[in-house]
Amino acid sequence: MATVLKNKSSITLRGSAEIVCDYLNYGINSILYQRGLYPPETFRNEENYELVMLMSTDQKIKEFLEKTLAQVKDWLVERIVNKIALVITNVKTLEVLERWDFNVEYEGNDTSKEQKSEKPLNIIKKEIRDVLRQITSSVSFLPLLDCLCSFDIHIYTKDDVELPNEWAESEPANIKNAQCVKMKSFSTNIHKMETVVTYKNEDF
Repeated sequence: MATVLKNKSSITLRGSAEIVCDYLNYGINSILYQRGLYPPETFRNEENYELVMLMSTDQKIKEFLEKTLAQVKDWLVERIVNKIALVITNVKTLEVLERWDFNVEYEGNDTSKEQKSEKPLNIIKKEIRDVLRQITSSVSFLPLLDCLCSFDIHIYTKDDVELPNEWAESEPANIKNAQCVKMKSFSTNIHKMETVVTYKNEDF
């Protein structure tokens, strides 16, 4: 019986990819809210990770994230995505003001589709909760975005990846006078996710 229970609790490669994308969905929504890109009344409370998270109710944003993260999930399973970046741009000048990098590492020696992790889900969720708390508190040190801003998501993959028809290669989202802050990381023992925010240092 103990063996059966242990096998039931193990995390598959696709399950790990789903955990990472779930984090990305909540993390990106939290950033959009915390950084004031959209009116607060367009977000609703949703409980997860023992936190009350704010999720966009805008249908276009929801569909965009759903479609993007579905592709990310497939590429995480194939081990061909290295980084997902949320890029915040000044609508008027097109200057990149802020970039949130979600860096991916692939863990373990098993590179087959059958790779599994025995790491307890409650431990993984605690690690994710710690990162999400840091994202929420980031408004205490990030500069005010006092202009109309838009966002995009850039996905960094290995070479020779066939892109979906509606996707295109983008220019590097470099920031002048950049300052970086590294958040805590979390790991499923299959995927390790490190979150870093880079922003324009107004003191220069």
